[in-house]
Amino acid sequence: MILDNCLASTLLTVTCGGFFLLSTAVDKFQLTSTNFGEGKTIPTFHAYTGVPGARNISPALKWANPPAETKSFALVCIDRHPIAANWLHWLVVNIPYPVNSISEGASRTNKMPAGSIELRNSFGSLGWGGPQPPKGSGVHQYEFLLYCLNVEKLDLSSDAGSAAFSKAIEGKVLASARLEGMYER
Repeated sequence: MILDNCLASTLLTVTCGGFFLLSTAVDKFQLTSTNFGEGKTIPTFHAYTGVPGARNISPALKWANPPAETKSFALVCIDRHPIAANWLHWLVVNIPYPVNSISEGASRTNKMPAGSIELRNSFGSLGWGGPQPPKGSGVHQYEFLLYCLNVEKLDLSSDAGSAAFSKAIEGKVLASARLEGMYER
């Protein structure tokens, strides 16, 4: 089932634009950023290079309280706006447990967690591709989803898209956490 509004109650699994969301209680697995808060504006320096003042710097992310059975993490950032049609901004797999953060500006550098693999985004490049919504299209919702997986590695090529990723994580998701940032120009 694909839902436009990805709302899930405690321990309910839903598919959201091809991605699974397994919500957890508020005091469980959580995803945050020091660059923006839940539902707040993503700073322009994180935006893609076509935006004036943008530097395409990946945001800092931190997570806490993964299930004890977690062996790795996978990260997705997707634009949920209808015009964007689930535009993929970041897809990272094989983030090893017990890593609990990605530092600001880590994408496409040796600052990414050892062993992690950044896959191709909808811009066609590897790693972070920041917000670049069409002018006048309104506020876009950028959903960051972090999955706790029961496997150490996913066997995906750098060209694997969202469909291949969704298939690869089927039956492997222990929990997920969500963080939403907004951007408009």
